[in-house]
Amino acid sequence: MLEEAITAIAEHGLAKLTMSGLAERLGTSGGHILYYFGSKDRLLLAALRWSEERLGEERARLLARRVAADRKLDLFLGLYLPVGPRDPRWMLWLELWARTAGNVELRVAQDEIDLGWHADLVTVLTRGAERQVLLIDDPDAVASELLALLEGLSTRTVLGLGGTTRESALALARRATGRLIR
Repeated sequence: MLEEAITAIAEHGLAKLTMSGLAERLGTSGGHILYYFGSKDRLLLAALRWSEERLGEERARLLARRVAADRKLDLFLGLYLPVGPRDPRWMLWLELWARTAGNVELRVAQDEIDLGWHADLVTVLTRGAERQVLLIDDPDAVASELLALLEGLSTRTVLGLGGTTRESALALARRATGRLIR
């Protein structure tokens, strides 16, 4: 159900998505979806959490891999960035950001999800610094900077701004992280 909701939100945006339209796609009733989620915001949050849980599992597998720190960092970049314009996962984020200013529940959830990405990146950077592969004094600060860069590149990619593609975003992110590698 959530996978279909993600697809529908990416295609139409949350404002144009109706519970009855989603229900029709799922072969159920709008009332059933509304009963289960309560609101579009809660549907959005459930879809985002579901999507991010899968990415969290991928990050865990990445952290467990036995590869050089610079390679692990590069794989992290690829996992973070959208696959291209209107990437369904990133469309959820755009919808969430549009609603977080007025919704404490969404803002708290955003922080929670962001902290998972941040903690995993700090782990990658710390291990790289300990192995003297990465030139990092403050992994926490560097993680914050890199995530801000990746978020900006991701937004430009998913919206197709300035001709930004996944490939060009990845090249820019690699250039930035290349300055951290010995």
